[in-house]
Amino acid sequence: MSESERDIEPLGERAVPPERALLDVRGLRVSYGGRGWGRRRGQIAVDGVSLSVAPEETLGLVGESGSGKTTVARCVAGLLGPGAGKLTFDGRPLGRAGRRPPELRRAVQMVFQDPRSSLNPRMTVASVIAEVWSTHPVTAPTGDRTEALHRLLADMGLDPEVASRRAGDLSGGQCQRVSIARALAVRPRLLVCDEAVSALDVSVQAQILRLLIDLRARHRLAMLFISHDLGVVHQIADRVAVMHRGVIVEEGPTGEVLTAPRDPYTRALLDAALDLDDSVPGDGTADDKAVV
Repeated sequence: MSESERDIEPLGERAVPPERALLDVRGLRVSYGGRGWGRRRGQIAVDGVSLSVAPEETLGLVGESGSGKTTVARCVAGLLGPGAGKLTFDGRPLGRAGRRPPELRRAVQMVFQDPRSSLNPRMTVASVIAEVWSTHPVTAPTGDRTEALHRLLADMGLDPEVASRRAGDLSGGQCQRVSIARALAVRPRLLVCDEAVSALDVSVQAQILRLLIDLRARHRLAMLFISHDLGVVHQIADRVAVMHRGVIVEEGPTGEVLTAPRDPYTRALLDAALDLDDSVPGDGTADDKAVV
């Protein structure tokens, strides 16, 4: 078994029991208001979704655009309030981000789809990270912050000189690495990745996936990894939950779901997917180490 295969080995054959879950979502429902005059009801985006993520596990949440997976991610991250349902983290209720205690706000961090729009283009990378440490001072380094910043950037595969550059001057891949650094600067336990590689070139996607796999092992992270691409999810997820029209239609270990799907919708997604045998570069070659 290769090193990359050990990194993504499934945790087990069944869904995570609630008592073992780090993140537990039960009966989540979200609807958005309709448009125009005389509306009777809003549009249901998520209709009774239940899922769980164990400590250090990666759950892939997949589905086509409009399936409701991003709405689930935003509820978990606290950016959106659910209409109904219960979300808990390590046994504690999860509310909106503004109402969460600081330790829960730090514990759940999100990496967004568009790396450029998620950063202020006028801020330097050093300012981006300094702002996070200012907001959550308990996570700020006690020694030389410049040295700590350079170590953090090095963990992301970025040169120290990037610290003085503005976010608007960075490439898409560099911006996403900075976004991941910003999330990890507060030492989270769960990383919510919402289509975190879909806006990047294919070669850059592979590098960011390799980075996330390495960071997951190094920092003992759990991840909720949202994607429409089953080929990408195959590389990183221990388990997969498939969403269609606001509900989860299938869930199970990644290898099982992607090789012997039970639901017709999952089979349709597989028919449209790229070759699942493609692997994430991780052999230490020059291409794998390139920063883009």
